[in-house]
Amino acid sequence: MRQVIQNFKSGELSIQDVPAPALQPGGIIVANRYSVISAGTERLTVATAQKNIVGKAQSRPDLVDKVKQSIKRDGLLHTIDVVRNKLDAPIALGYSSAGKVLAVADDVEGIKVGDSVACAGQGYASHAEQIFVPKNLAVKVPKDVGLDEAAFATLGAIAMQGVRQADITVGETVAVIGLGLLGLLTVQILKAAGCIVVGMDIRESSCDSAISMGADHATISDRDLVHISESITMGLGIDKVIITASTNDNAPIVNAGEILKRKGVVVLVGLVPANLPRSPFYEKEIDFRYSCSYGPGRYDPLYEEKGFDYPFSYVRWTEQRNMHSFLQLVSQKKIQIRPFITHTFLIDQAEEAYDLVTGKNKIKTYFQGILFEYSENKTTDAKDQIVINDIDQSNVSSHDKVHVGFIGAGNFAQRFLIPAVKNVKNVKLQYVSTTRGITSQGAAKKFGFTVATTNNDAVLNDPDVHAVFIATRHHLHAKLVSDCLKKNKAVYVEKPLAILQDELDSLVQEYNAQPGHVMTGFNRRFSPHVEWIISSFSPNSPKMIHYRVNAGFIPKDHWTQDLEQGGGRIIGEVCHFIDLINFFTKSYPIKLYAESMDSYTGLNDSVSIILKYSNGSVGTITYSAVGDKALPKERIEILAKDYVAILDDFRKSNVIKKGKTTQFKTGKQDKGHNQSVASFLQSISDGAASTISFQDACNATKLTLLVQESLAKGDVITFHPYE
Repeated sequence: MRQVIQNFKSGELSIQDVPAPALQPGGIIVANRYSVISAGTERLTVATAQKNIVGKAQSRPDLVDKVKQSIKRDGLLHTIDVVRNKLDAPIALGYSSAGKVLAVADDVEGIKVGDSVACAGQGYASHAEQIFVPKNLAVKVPKDVGLDEAAFATLGAIAMQGVRQADITVGETVAVIGLGLLGLLTVQILKAAGCIVVGMDIRESSCDSAISMGADHATISDRDLVHISESITMGLGIDKVIITASTNDNAPIVNAGEILKRKGVVVLVGLVPANLPRSPFYEKEIDFRYSCSYGPGRYDPLYEEKGFDYPFSYVRWTEQRNMHSFLQLVSQKKIQIRPFITHTFLIDQAEEAYDLVTGKNKIKTYFQGILFEYSENKTTDAKDQIVINDIDQSNVSSHDKVHVGFIGAGNFAQRFLIPAVKNVKNVKLQYVSTTRGITSQGAAKKFGFTVATTNNDAVLNDPDVHAVFIATRHHLHAKLVSDCLKKNKAVYVEKPLAILQDELDSLVQEYNAQPGHVMTGFNRRFSPHVEWIISSFSPNSPKMIHYRVNAGFIPKDHWTQDLEQGGGRIIGEVCHFIDLINFFTKSYPIKLYAESMDSYTGLNDSVSIILKYSNGSVGTITYSAVGDKALPKERIEILAKDYVAILDDFRKSNVIKKGKTTQFKTGKQDKGHNQSVASFLQSISDGAASTISFQDACNATKLTLLVQESLAKGDVITFHPYE
């Protein structure tokens, strides 16, 4: 299918063929008929992408600060690598569209195949022939509303939320500053609510449009705005001001302060610096409010991604209900949409459309609503996989290669796993599968995969694929490993192996019944620092091991903190550290105990864990989410008879033995990612067993699950390893 893609690194905007999106739980697949170009948000995104690196930095000082912090914490080379990957990731443009439903997930009610729907959301309602949309970001279109009109529902919801934030009542006098598309929609909503409306814009044509759509007055002059406001309110002042302008200065806010009555309200919907002049905001006690995009639910993953609705009685107007309310007004002919539509382009004309929006074509053309229109035949006939590169990747015969498929290609996979695979000789990158076509296509082009797809079964069912790398969100790991075992595929699965005890037990039973080649990504075992330390002491001597991890804060709404998708940080990451202590001791614990710190974050992600081993060793893990990020992340101290080893963040290691200190350094941090992947692929070529046994991986995973049990019970937990 065709999709508009922005490369933030090069600034190139293009229309590319990508695989159709995969249907996921809680959502629907929609064949777009129309999508709206936002002259504000998208113009800014495209214009920023087309700047040089200095211009990009100047436009996003907040991100520059994050880069500086990363350099201090992780070093220059690591930070450059992260920034390059971020900049090189393809960006989907668009966030407001309408079309016909092609598929519906089993857990979605109230929508069926063939329904007309309006869709919202950056990364969902994109400029593409097909899209996947979570159920709370879609709303059915009334029969008497055209899909070209319905495509504006997201922008209509933004205007609706601005009006709701102002607490409008019938008969109030309201000023709308900024009469672009959002402003003109706001004018019509206010008139439908029985308000007297005054508009202001820098364009005479926009003022004329406002008058034609019901505004009582409109002007391009600051002075006239003050005069009109005084005249129609008999000098008392405007009740409310809604700012829908986009500008780099705070003139709209200054104007609002001049015309508002005492105790008046100003609502900021547009993109304007919120520099409030003390007078008259102080003297009039003006109430300043922000309006958050489409309404309640916006930026809440539980609402937008997982489909949890807010109770109707307590949150009357969510973003979905705002969209529905807007379309009802369109259906009742109280809001006009088609007079806004000044340009309609086919998706293949995307570059021409954005040249108009950004002003690149140098032609002074008036525009308001700009639509992409999609052919009905093309939108319903999109494929879920496309061939990107059908040329063999070296002179070695394809039959002599290990053919690899990736399921999942997020930031971690693209920074570590895929480059590590490419470093290994006699390997062919055959498939990359992700839920979004733009991601799989981007990864395929960047790294040289033959096929990009959104269908995992394409990877699993191809007999030529020998090994599968699983780098999805954590809740999918166990099932995908099971699927690989059934298809007799060797599998490298990122940690954790599972996030629930039941699924881990089932996986063990399945493996015992049908053993396969499974390796879990406990890469730290393969670090040259670990290998050097182990070579320096007797593996059978009992040890005291302290592993301190300054993990840093991750917000509660990040997917790794979601117990259903990520399992939480303890299960998702602490398994690494337990496995490494197991590796150092060459033993399994017999019992463990864990305590968490009472945290203001409300998250159970700062813990101390004590592990008592069968060979007498004791391991302690201090995993903290509250330390200063300037402190390096990981430090390991190992003490045994007449022996001490210290590993500092996988950059430097010291061994003290018989009073003598020796040191080992690597030029950069080396956690063993490349070596881990190379070992796995070499074992496949050699027909050997996995370097990390399935038993070791399962026991490390089980121990991590028992840490959660110890935290819940506040008690010591006995460990019985899988045999």
